This record gives sequence, structure tokens and C-alpha cells, in this order.
Amino acid sequence: MSIRIMLVDDHRILREGVKCLLQKVSDFEVVAEASDGREAVECALQARPEVIVMDLVMPVLNGIEATQRILAELPATNVLILSSNQERANVTAALKAGAKGYIGKECVMAELEKGIRAVSAGKSYLDPRITDLLINMYTQKTAQDALGNFVALSKREQDVLRHTAEGRNTKDIAFTLCISVKTVETHRLNIMKKLNVSSIAGLTKYAVREGLTSLW
Repeated sequence: MSIRIMLVDDHRILREGVKCLLQKVSDFEVVAEASDGREAVECALQARPEVIVMDLVMPVLNGIEATQRILAELPATNVLILSSNQERANVTAALKAGAKGYIGKECVMAELEKGIRAVSAGKSYLDPRITDLLINMYTQKTAQDALGNFVALSKREQDVLRHTAEGRNTKDIAFTLCISVKTVETHRLNIMKKLNVSSIAGLTKYAVREGLTSLW
């Protein structure tokens, strides 16, 4: 039996390169591709892959939100994050969203294959760098202290903060998250109170520092 795989990445050349490598594995079958998170949700519902190799930072809908939406509809699907962003906040957010694994894009093909096989069997898989990151996060007191504000935010507040930091306006955020404009504004005010921040610039600085988004 082949392992049915879907690739999600907004860089076509990277997606084609990964697809070419995966097709060389006899029991791997790439059944779908998507270039952003929203397209990923639609394609996943149609193709119903066993494993989704998902980028994290994408337009329209990021990998974390796409993972949540897909798993809400297809809980048996296994998501493996393949990202160049290995900030601790992104890793923890991806795992909380339901991703079974997380691998850096600098990995070799053997590691990607190992990760796909692991998550397809329902197991977790983290590359060594991610494992070290998580161990340090939970064993070093300074890392625990640094996580304080991030942990204090609810998942929805994290979503609003991420989109705000990425420069999206209130209406766009409301549309993307399927909530009202008033709800977005309420979440933003609550975030500012929790973080003791009084400006969008302050929110953006916090989001970048915590790895919730990147400046690119």
C-alpha cells in the first residue's frame, strides 16, 4: 500500500523538488499539491491524503491555521510541518494545532522520508534540532520565563496577533478567521492589556520576538 501524500508550500520550485524526491520512493504517492493554506484545506478534503507535508509561513492562511481546519474535518490525517522557521513559539503552536511532526527545510531526504513514515503510522517525529529546542525550553528557567506572555494568550488571540503583526487589516483578519470585526477588535484590546502594549508596533515586536511571525 502506498502512503498518500499532499505537499503544501507557496514556493513552487521547492514543492516540485520535494515531489521529485518523494516520487523516487516506491511506496510514496503524491496525490495533491497546494500553494497556500486555504487551498490546502480544499485539496485535503478532496484528496484525503494520509500525510500532509505542510509549510508554515504562507499567504492567505498559514500552516498552523490550515492544520487546525484540516484536522477538524479529517482527524485521521497526519500533518508533518516542513519549515525553515524553527522558532520555539512556532514549533509549540504547530504541535498544539495537531501536527504530528516538525522538520527543518535544511533536512536531508532520508530524514524527510523517516518523518513521513513515522507520522503516517500515527507516531510523532521531530528532527534533532527541534527536539533540542523543546528540551531546552522546558528545562531552562530563563526559557520558561520568556514563555510567560505567549502562554497567557489563547489560541484565538495568538491568531489575531499573528495576522495583525503580518500587516492585515481588521476586516481581512475577521474574514480569514471567520469571526466578526468587533470580535477581532475585542481580541486585540485584550492582547494589548495582557502584554501591556499600547500600539500595533509593540504587538508586532512581540510577535516577531516570540516567533509567531517573521519579517520577510
